Amino acid sequence: MTEFLELETQDAVRMPWNVLPGSKSEAAQCVIPVSAIYTPLKPFPNTPTLPYAPLRCRNCRSVLNPFSIVDFSSTKIWICCFCLQRNHFPPSYQSISETNMPAELFPQYTTIEYESPSEKASLTNPVFLFVIDTCVIEEEIGYLKSSLLQVVGTLPENCLIGLITFGTYVHVHELGFGQIPKVYVFKGSKEVSKDQVLEQMGFFANKLKPTTGVIAGVRDGLSQESISRFLLPASECEFTLNLILEELQRDPWPVPADYRAARCTGTALSVASHLLGICVPGSGARIMAFLGGPSTEGPGAIVSKILSEPIRSHKDLDKDSAPLYHKAVKFYEGISKQLVHQGHVLDVFACALEQVGLAEIKVACEKTGGLVVLAESFGHSVFKDSLKQVFQSGGNDLGLSSNGIFEINCSKDIKVQGVIGPCASLEKKGPLCSEVVVGQGNTTAWKMCGLDKTSTFCLIFEVAKKESPDAIAQSANPQFYFQFLTYYQHTSGQMRLRVTTLSRRWVAGPGSVQDLIAGFDQEAAAVVMARQVSFKMETEADFDPIRWLDKSLIHICSRFGDYQKDTPSSFTLSPRFSIFPQFMFHLRRSQFVQVFGNSPDETAYFRMILNRENVANSVVMIQPSLISYSFHSGPEPVLLDVAAIAADRILLLDSYFTIVVFHGSTIAQWRKLGYHEQPEHQAFAELLKSPREDAEAIVHERFPVPRLVICDQYGSQARFMLAKLNPSATYNSDAPPIPGGDIIFTDDVSFEVFLDHLQRLAVH
Repeated sequence: MTEFLELETQDAVRMPWNVLPGSKSEAAQCVIPVSAIYTPLKPFPNTPTLPYAPLRCRNCRSVLNPFSIVDFSSTKIWICCFCLQRNHFPPSYQSISETNMPAELFPQYTTIEYESPSEKASLTNPVFLFVIDTCVIEEEIGYLKSSLLQVVGTLPENCLIGLITFGTYVHVHELGFGQIPKVYVFKGSKEVSKDQVLEQMGFFANKLKPTTGVIAGVRDGLSQESISRFLLPASECEFTLNLILEELQRDPWPVPADYRAARCTGTALSVASHLLGICVPGSGARIMAFLGGPSTEGPGAIVSKILSEPIRSHKDLDKDSAPLYHKAVKFYEGISKQLVHQGHVLDVFACALEQVGLAEIKVACEKTGGLVVLAESFGHSVFKDSLKQVFQSGGNDLGLSSNGIFEINCSKDIKVQGVIGPCASLEKKGPLCSEVVVGQGNTTAWKMCGLDKTSTFCLIFEVAKKESPDAIAQSANPQFYFQFLTYYQHTSGQMRLRVTTLSRRWVAGPGSVQDLIAGFDQEAAAVVMARQVSFKMETEADFDPIRWLDKSLIHICSRFGDYQKDTPSSFTLSPRFSIFPQFMFHLRRSQFVQVFGNSPDETAYFRMILNRENVANSVVMIQPSLISYSFHSGPEPVLLDVAAIAADRILLLDSYFTIVVFHGSTIAQWRKLGYHEQPEHQAFAELLKSPREDAEAIVHERFPVPRLVICDQYGSQARFMLAKLNPSATYNSDAPPIPGGDIIFTDDVSFEVFLDHLQRLAVH
């Protein structure tokens, strides 16, 4: 695994196959597609930023890189490794030689950044438009107010701020009018157009509105004064904003006892996107929506106001008996298109015990690269600490960037099927596009309105080569090349271009299996499978995820395992593949595949986070890590199995969304008796403290902040631990449980039984 981690530290790329199958038929036999998991803005402290524009191939527009063939003689030309076009160096490169190379040709700089001084962004100030739901109880409003007031105090002085509150009606606050609070009101039950926003909010009160063309920003006839009524620098509006937030009250419209509150979330988000489109188009502005319950009014409603009608469940969606679902999704698709066109981001902070409609809003968040946090209350640490992290500065900040455009170049024998991740297609079709579309496909360029230093994309390719193995063996260049170009607005306001160029060897014909095995990264493969199965579950009707995963795993084991036909006991897997069945076992049981017990909102949330996180974090979501603490040894990783539970142990489970500190029954008893407070039991106090400190460290560095659960064996919250463990001992096992151990009340098969069946099916 270490060599794959080293490749990731150089280029921020992990690939399931680091030696690629050389033909279409061989790639099909590999089951897992040729793919790459790429984190475009992963920080590289040692990578230089070049203060000039990149040199591009005049044919395919790829950028000069260490794999280009360079002729340093008097002709000074370079040959593009993608299309073999010969290009002349410009006069500024005339002094280059084998001993005097530009940085982009250094073999160690396969990833490099360009910052052209001439390309200063037109608007460098970050813009935050807060959209606040007031249909919540007073206590929740109090929690939200205190969190927002803390955040407003930490905002950079130059960033622009706007405020919209909504309940039955949408209120747009005019922050630039400091004398008395001034608000523009829109009816929540009707869809509001951009023209209505322009007219009702008086953007052309003092002069004629242009009769033609799109009205967007200062350059299209809007005065700076009319814009700064609603979007003001933090330094100028902090007092007014604090005043409004402090006086914020619950939506005053009465709600009958058997009804839900009239909450017009869709209209509020629509007005917010129109307002930003009018005032600051193309600026990388963020709408930050704080939602405290389901949308019941106007476009985008997910449930009726009558309380006796339940909010849609997975069962309703499967049976197509959620009448408002498709209509709401269509509405949010419209908003997502508008936001992508404007270059704006939608962040959602959903804090409620019931669903707020995240399953419908997902499309707008994901296509704009927005952040999502799901918590039970605005008073919960998951919300409060996550919100602080968004506005944190320094080493632990999220590195929020904007206005990203991502492009792919690759060798002519590779085609791009698509990207699974937080982006939107720019529909740039070309010869590199595959006919098979996965995720955002049929393009080689994508828009990333918002991205940060952890945003990660799964790029899916197909091998288009169809030659016979003999012809492949004689081929001169056994390399496939990939180039990823990310053009984005850095947090400094400067436009930058990050270029990552990869080369991977391909093999074909007899004897290639061992090479493929040697280059297999099982962690990356598990993550690609998880993203694929999540995508298929959302887009394919009647898709059976368990059957698909099982068939894929059986094919992989049949192709890459060592065995004698029809002899299960002879089956072995290379160390490169040995953990992969375990990942698939846990993926089958994970919240991405097993939706029972989760609401559509929770499932949408889990999948959105999976689709934007890197390999290390995604692997923890698929197969949680388990660490044991005891008197006999220091902290040590243990198998994710019910057998790990012992009376004298403390276990720390990290399942990414939840961190569980689990005390064995004896440890819990001693703690309740207060032994850790007695000076002679100092070692016990240290043992209790150690997992808590480790858990706090994980919570501190992760976004969204995970939920921390501290529980005891046989306690009610022990379910958070037991649900994730391999059920090797259940209520109907023949052997009695180990003294001090535990059993799981489930009919699920254990990993041992799963592996036994897998071996029998793979050797047939």
